[in-house]
Amino acid sequence: MAAHVHNPDEYSEHIAPATTPAHDFLEPSSPVDKDSPQATPDSGKNTRRRNKPSLSCQACTNKKTKAQDGGRYIERLPSRSSTGSSPKLLSNVPFSNPTMSNLFKAEHPFSLLAKFFDAVDPVYPMIHRKSFENDYNHFWSLSPPERTRADGSLVALFFVMLAMGTQFVDLPSPEEKEQTAEFYISASHQALRMFSYLGRPSMRSIQTMVLITYFLMNDNHASDAWAFAGILQRQAYALGLNRDPSIVQPGATPHEMQQRRKVWQAVFMQDTFLSVIIKLPPTATHTDVRIEDLYEEKDASLEHGATDTAFIRSMWSLASLVQGTICTPRSLDHAICQDPAERARLVAHFQRIYKSLPLPFRTFNETAMCDLARRSRRLARQTLFLTSNYYHCLMLIYADEHDSLPCDVRSTMEAAHEAISSYFLFHTIFDGEAGVWFHFQHRAFSEALIIAELVKNQPPGSNMDPMYLGAKTDILKMVGILQLNSEHDIVARTRVAVLSNYL
Repeated sequence: MAAHVHNPDEYSEHIAPATTPAHDFLEPSSPVDKDSPQATPDSGKNTRRRNKPSLSCQACTNKKTKAQDGGRYIERLPSRSSTGSSPKLLSNVPFSNPTMSNLFKAEHPFSLLAKFFDAVDPVYPMIHRKSFENDYNHFWSLSPPERTRADGSLVALFFVMLAMGTQFVDLPSPEEKEQTAEFYISASHQALRMFSYLGRPSMRSIQTMVLITYFLMNDNHASDAWAFAGILQRQAYALGLNRDPSIVQPGATPHEMQQRRKVWQAVFMQDTFLSVIIKLPPTATHTDVRIEDLYEEKDASLEHGATDTAFIRSMWSLASLVQGTICTPRSLDHAICQDPAERARLVAHFQRIYKSLPLPFRTFNETAMCDLARRSRRLARQTLFLTSNYYHCLMLIYADEHDSLPCDVRSTMEAAHEAISSYFLFHTIFDGEAGVWFHFQHRAFSEALIIAELVKNQPPGSNMDPMYLGAKTDILKMVGILQLNSEHDIVARTRVAVLSNYL
């Protein structure tokens, strides 16, 4: 008789207490313009109604912006709780209030930006570094009065990169690190609001919103991240990032088209794998952007055919398959596969994608990964992220069960072991970074739960089976890693308690 595998989402109450207040990053307690008069047509002139969203039209935006003066300002109190949260959204966590003094306690901005490009950019390579550095240097070359008139979306991008860089550096105390990061993220969102980003989508504002979403996830505010990602998706559609740039912007340069494809891929990948985690419907579903139109960039090569472009293509191919075969059915509580034959076909499809990856992305054992990290830490990060996502999805396929399809216990255990091993390697090679990435750690926790449930229901006489012995080792190792942060992290502490019940 096949063992029943509990859905990890049944344990969402163990991941974040529902009674603790959530931080309201996206509604800071500063004056905001709530009621602004709308632009009115000139008298005596006929006006034509546009039958498309005006937020994607620069002319409409400019006309509306010019008409917005003399608006009333009101004081909004900060929210003290997240209301109406789905049990699948894992956010509500205690928070502290940031203050302006955090800016002066932080590491030098250059070191934070360097950390961003070291830890974040490898796995989400959507910002052209040379162009960004030119924009950054130009901004600081301006006089103070000129800076106040600079592009608000550029300033927002600066601040969110500083916020994410702060999440990956060591500061004297967890409280100082949290407050410093929260100051930067609040500043980023304020800059977006001053830019009127809801009515003026741009490449920079989309890049900023993608990073804000990851920041919120890493800060254990997945419900806020999910809500903000919904706005992000609408903005990406309004800007036409989901469309083939050779069709919608035929006059753009090759570099501009490349950047549009890379930013759309970042939006698409974020939406897909966040949907996998929380079992809610994907939204980045309508596109005609083609993977094969991405071209290799001269300054992006790593080794043996593994480039940033190859990594983007690999994640894009995987996300395209995952969205339709895993995200959509799980969001509707439908079976992933109807019978063993369909499962075999789907697994074969995943395996074909994996075998098509450049060899370095398929390098997966501890010795080889450590050697790879010595040669290229960027490539090692990419490989581990890709491996984690691939084997996690395989685990979900094998663990899927219903009346016509039993759980494939051995294949589930093997896929879960490979997936969680990528997390262990990430922790070994990159130390504290493993505890920062929410989705990486949450996948590992879900994998540990499934392994623990299968071990709990193992058949009689299998105590000495190497597979089950290895599974118990995986659980113990996961608990050990979580305990490193459990003193100051309520989520890690709760997860330790949950997994310890199986030991």
